[in-house]
Amino acid sequence: MIVSIASGKGGTGKTTVAVNLALLLSRNGSQNIHFLDCDVEEPNAHIFLKPHIDSFESVGIPIPEIDEQKCTYCGICAEVCVYNAIAVVHPVRSNSTEQDVSSLTRTSNGVKDKVLIFPELCHGCGGCSLLCPEEAISEKEREIGVLEQGRAEGIKFVHGKLNIGEPMAAPLIRAVKEKITSHGIAIIDVPPGTSCPVIEAVKDSDFTILVTEPTPFGLNDLQLAVETVRKLGLPCGVVINCSDVGDEKVKEYCNEEGIPILAEIPYDRTVAILYSHGIPILIEGEKYRTIFQQMWDSIEKEAKQIKKEKR
Repeated sequence: MIVSIASGKGGTGKTTVAVNLALLLSRNGSQNIHFLDCDVEEPNAHIFLKPHIDSFESVGIPIPEIDEQKCTYCGICAEVCVYNAIAVVHPVRSNSTEQDVSSLTRTSNGVKDKVLIFPELCHGCGGCSLLCPEEAISEKEREIGVLEQGRAEGIKFVHGKLNIGEPMAAPLIRAVKEKITSHGIAIIDVPPGTSCPVIEAVKDSDFTILVTEPTPFGLNDLQLAVETVRKLGLPCGVVINCSDVGDEKVKEYCNEEGIPILAEIPYDRTVAILYSHGIPILIEGEKYRTIFQQMWDSIEKEAKQIKKEKR
């Protein structure tokens, strides 16, 4: 079973829910618990789980490399690339007319035709090398981040770390999710928001937990998150963090939309103190263990109902 924990905005307690749910399952004796931190731009679950990292792996994407001896500068590669990661530049004589440009040779006034590659824009789709008529394009690997694996309290831990300034998070998220095995329970800590990295992280999940807070901002971003997972056809439930602060509009929205409220976590200054020290809130005692147990029971109930409806 794959359970993803997402939120329409950052700072709602998504990682807190993910970490403590994984710890609950592990301490209950569940086997093959996987924790995957897919918030690769700013992974922080390791601060709370404190895993022993024993495996490092570089992750990259293929980017084009031009063989200038074979290239005829036809421009097909640039036409194929929808991300504008390739540009073919033709030199123009100062006295040439528009009609002359198409008949220019490889050089003009000593300046050669040139193929420009913009690695940061490349999505590694391979279309340019596939469609090059001269087979002048090969591919080389460009590192975008690293993947680290380890164990923490019997939990198999995986997270990705995107290189600073790197815009391509989705390939690294895919690499993290490839570590999910076909058995056991996988808990995925999803990036905040509703952008491409979120889509990549939540897709193929059996159930998605949406963590929110009872505020106007929380409700607005929850609505965006609900629309996203519904577009993907994923069942979801809501966890309301700091539930005794704010208003009742999140609950009203969930009731209107038929979205189950899996749990409510009350505001507690002690939780903030524990969080600031990197300590999971399950250590606080039975109060939070009960909340997370009820949360998991609700998820299992919803999952069983979904399977029953599909039959």
